[in-house]
Amino acid sequence: MERDVERIAGACGAIVRGFDASQRQSSAQIEALQQLLDEHLVVFLPDQRLDLDQLERFTDELGGRDVTPFVRPLDDRPHVIRVVKEPGDELNFANAWHTDLSYLPAPPAYTVLHAWDVPAFGGDTMWANQYLAYETLPPALQAQLLTLRATHSAGMAYGTGGYLERVADKSSMQIEPSDDAYRVHTHPVVVRHPRTGRAALFVNPVYTTGIDGMDPPEAQALLQRLYAHSVHPNLTCRVRWQPHLLAIWDNRCTQHFAINDYAGQRREMYRTSVRGDAPVAA
Repeated sequence: MERDVERIAGACGAIVRGFDASQRQSSAQIEALQQLLDEHLVVFLPDQRLDLDQLERFTDELGGRDVTPFVRPLDDRPHVIRVVKEPGDELNFANAWHTDLSYLPAPPAYTVLHAWDVPAFGGDTMWANQYLAYETLPPALQAQLLTLRATHSAGMAYGTGGYLERVADKSSMQIEPSDDAYRVHTHPVVVRHPRTGRAALFVNPVYTTGIDGMDPPEAQALLQRLYAHSVHPNLTCRVRWQPHLLAIWDNRCTQHFAINDYAGQRREMYRTSVRGDAPVAA
């Protein structure tokens, strides 16, 4: 089937028509989709009428299912989480700039998110291109960052006594806080994408906790500069969700942010992660 590709922003993001994710994908079809992800970082497939079996199979075709720690999965599907905000909830899920699961030794390569119920307005998601985040830094800072490794932990969000446990009464998300969330892993501050070979900034304000071997105040000053730069509006795209829209994004070169501007409305989606490898320094 011929594919139609419609870019939605200059930095990243494309709506792609001509894929039917409910059907089994050949290796050539998956490679074509991954090439689109290499180019656009985030792709949106409209009108994908998938059940959860098909969502899981599609995730396997992209590279294999991965678990999402500290969020309760569906009872019979350990690799699927339900992302929901009920009309009475005050908070939504992922309402901060971040890269999914960067605190793991091998964070996911891709995230897959399928919209089931969306608000009449609001509830958009934004993504930021982390290739451009690195490439638009001053050359001297680029060179410095190539020598650094950052520490990552889920503790601030998912740790026992952490933020999400403290606000659990404001959300319908099934969070499972744990002392294990305070484990720390280090990754390069600038990573080399395994498919494109491009260098991408790999720090985010939710899970990055410091810079290995750097004095904490100095590290925080540098990280705050990088956080602000990495999500500048010039580096972003934004999508308005529709029922049955399927989004796939590359976690190795993006951050994303779920906007919480739909009080009194409901939003329900189902999310899977595609297995990735340990990040490699650029």
